[in-house]
Amino acid sequence: MPSSPTNPDAPTQPGYFADLYTFHWREISLQTSLIAIVAVAVSLVGGVLIGHPAAGLISGGGAMTVGFGLNQRISDSRLWPMIWATLAMAASTFIGMLAGHEGYALIFLSAAWAFGYGILTARAAGVAWVGQQAAVTLLVTSAFPADARHAFQRALLTLLGGTLQILFTSAFLRLLPELQADLLALPSYGFDEATHLRHIFRFGRILRRLRGFPRALPRMWAAGHVPYALRLALTVAAATEAYRWRGVQSGYWIPMTALLVQKPLFAETLNRALMRVLGTLAGAVLCTFFLLRVHPDPITLAWLAVFFCFCAFMANPVNYAFFSVFLTSYIVFLLSLNVLPGPEIAHRRAYATAAGGLIALIIHIDAFLLRRPKPSTSSPTKGVSKTTKGHSERSEEPQ
Repeated sequence: MPSSPTNPDAPTQPGYFADLYTFHWREISLQTSLIAIVAVAVSLVGGVLIGHPAAGLISGGGAMTVGFGLNQRISDSRLWPMIWATLAMAASTFIGMLAGHEGYALIFLSAAWAFGYGILTARAAGVAWVGQQAAVTLLVTSAFPADARHAFQRALLTLLGGTLQILFTSAFLRLLPELQADLLALPSYGFDEATHLRHIFRFGRILRRLRGFPRALPRMWAAGHVPYALRLALTVAAATEAYRWRGVQSGYWIPMTALLVQKPLFAETLNRALMRVLGTLAGAVLCTFFLLRVHPDPITLAWLAVFFCFCAFMANPVNYAFFSVFLTSYIVFLLSLNVLPGPEIAHRRAYATAAGGLIALIIHIDAFLLRRPKPSTSSPTKGVSKTTKGHSERSEEPQ
């Protein structure tokens, strides 16, 4: 890190757009990426081989998302984020498909899910990550409206993908010794947790918690959790309305992007939006160039999706824009398995990602104006706000 001109030993503050050009290469974990990719490969390639690529696509998508839970923790366990994310995604799949994207129900549901995720950011990063995956899944599955029977089938496929990820992760304990310790402690932890859950879900205890929530609101408001959750809900609601108005099935990328890039600070939102858009555009251009000249068969598409999924797992902790390049490539090849034109998928994703990032920035511009430094005669240290420190240091997004 460069030193300060006035004090050679003191490090300078990172630039405003430092996240764009900062790459944490040492954070790459080849072992974790190899473990996480197995369930995705089994789902995608297996689906093509048995003649049901669409089912493999759904299961593989669930396996990929749950695989990012390896980087999360709940009560010092790697398993619990994956387990809770699998259950939350299955439930959100069912609700999202029933809601669809043509009526107003999705606007209220997406806002509620986004608000819940925003409130969960006050908890551990692993808990917030589970809430984020539930909200993303609700938005994605709304693009495929269906009756209860078909919604339940897709929820089961999502549950299958997450379960496969958990099982394959557990099978490779020799590669992750810390996971072995988590599994050995799971029976007693599960018993204690189950006992705890029984107390939580007693009707009287639920009522007491609900009555205590208003008293906790001032503290959560002062800490910045409630304002952030409200802003997030407003952002996702506006983006969902744009998605509904647009009327394009792949338009769910608009609210999904708005959800993922919206952060408590305007600078964080701006950096996140720029990295998401730039990475998506780069991935879309590369995939379009490839698919216009090469017309791979389904099994090749499946393996290409697996390869870029592996790259996305490795790039996730390195740089968000770098990660977005591989994520976009993975999604383009993944959806091409469902007989969708790859170049059109890439074009729509690029357009929707830019729209979602713009909506998040527009709704956040008031926070930027309110937080501009004002002239003051007081000591600089007295005006430092501690409100958003917990938010700015929190990193929970895997997507």
